[in-house]
Amino acid sequence: MMGPTRNGAQLITNTQGSASGPQPADFTDVRATNLAVVLRFVRENAPCSRADIAATTGLNKATVSSLVADLIDRRLLRETGLTENRVGRPATMLVLDGSPYAAVGIEVNVDYLTAVAVDLKGEELLSWRRSFPGGSASPGQAVAGIAGVARRVVNRMTKDARQVLGLTVAVPGLVDLNGSVRVAPNLGWRDVDLAGDLAKALRDPGFPVLADNDANLGALAELRFGPHRGVQNLIYLTGEIGVGAGIVLDGRLRRGGAGFSGEIGHIEIVPGGPPCLCGRRGCLEVVAGLGAILARTVPGGVSPEELEPEIDEVVQRAEAGDPTVLALLDTLAENLGKGVGIVANLINPEVVVLGGYYVKLAPWILARAEQEMLSRTLAPGGGGCRLVVSGLGYGAAALGAAARVLDSVDSGRLPAPA
Repeated sequence: MMGPTRNGAQLITNTQGSASGPQPADFTDVRATNLAVVLRFVRENAPCSRADIAATTGLNKATVSSLVADLIDRRLLRETGLTENRVGRPATMLVLDGSPYAAVGIEVNVDYLTAVAVDLKGEELLSWRRSFPGGSASPGQAVAGIAGVARRVVNRMTKDARQVLGLTVAVPGLVDLNGSVRVAPNLGWRDVDLAGDLAKALRDPGFPVLADNDANLGALAELRFGPHRGVQNLIYLTGEIGVGAGIVLDGRLRRGGAGFSGEIGHIEIVPGGPPCLCGRRGCLEVVAGLGAILARTVPGGVSPEELEPEIDEVVQRAEAGDPTVLALLDTLAENLGKGVGIVANLINPEVVVLGGYYVKLAPWILARAEQEMLSRTLAPGGGGCRLVVSGLGYGAAALGAAARVLDSVDSGRLPAPA
C-alpha cells in the first residue's frame, strides 16, 4: 500500500507478514513506482519541466532530476530545448521519446486479422489488415496464423531498430485474466490457452504475450486515443457478428472478477427469438449483430470470408433506398437501442461508442438506436448518455491491444537502460 511521503517521494509499505506493523518496501520497488509516475506525468502533460513534475507529484527536485536522468538513459524521455514563456529562468522541457520501442496489437475476428504497432506516444508505426478464416480455422491453425503475422510485425520493427515491448491479441470471446480463451462462440473456440500457445509458437520471444477480450481493448483504445479520451465513464460496443461491451468506469477498464464482464451480446432482447450460438434464443447479437441483417439479405447465409463484401452490398442497397434493407436496418437499430438502454440504466455512461461494422451502418442506425436508448432510460436524457460512432475504425481493438502494452509501461514495466 502507499504510505506517507518521505522527502517528497511516496513510500510504499508492506503490511503482510509483519507483527511490528508496516515495513518499507524494497528501494527498487519505490524507484520503479516513481519512474512510472514521472513517465505518466510527461505523457499527459508534455512538454513540461522537471519543476512542473516536482510541483505536481510531490517528489522533491533532486529525486525528479534523478528519475528524469534514468528515463532519458532508457530513451523514454528526451529534452526538447528551453522555454521562456514562464516566470523565472527558462526551463528545459521534456517530452516522450520512446524512439527505440514499439508496442504491438493484433485483433482476431471471424473474417480478418488486424495488426498495429505504435510508439510510446501512440503514433502509428505500422497497420496491416488481412483476410483470415477465423470462423472456420481450428485453434491450432489460428495460432499458427496469428504467430505468422506477429513474426512479420516483429521483424519489421527489428529492421527499423525498434525493440518490441509486448504483444497483445484481441479476441471476440471470454478471455480470463491469464490470457486463456474460455469460450469464443463465433470462432468455435473453447478453453484455448491463447497467450501461452502463442508465446510457444513465437519461441519465447523475450517480451510479454497477452490476450484479452476485443471489446475491452476497443474501450482502452477509445480511452487512450479516441476523440472521447479522458471521458471517465464510457462503453465501447463491438460491431461484428458478435456484440460485446468494454466498460470504463471512473477512468478505469472494468474486467470483472474473472475477466468476463461486458457480455451484452447475450442479454435476451427478443424472448423466443432466433437461436444464438451460446445456446439461448433472442440474444442481442442475433437480433442486432451483423448476422441479423445478413441472414435476411444473403440467401443461404454468408461465410466469414465473405462478410465484408456482403456488408458493403448492404450499404450500397441502403444508399439506393432499398426498402427491404432499410426496414431491416431499422429493426436492427431498434434492438440495438434496447440493449444499449439496459446498459445505460445499469452503468450510466457518458458515452456509448459503436465500433466495428456499425461504423459503416451508422447513417441508417445511429439516430434510431439512440432514440430507442433514450426512450428506455430512467434518467432524463439518458443521464447525459450519448450514442456515437468510433473514429478509430476497424483497428480499434488492435490499437487497444497495443495500448494495453503501453499501460504496462505506464505501470512500471520499463525497458532496461541501454
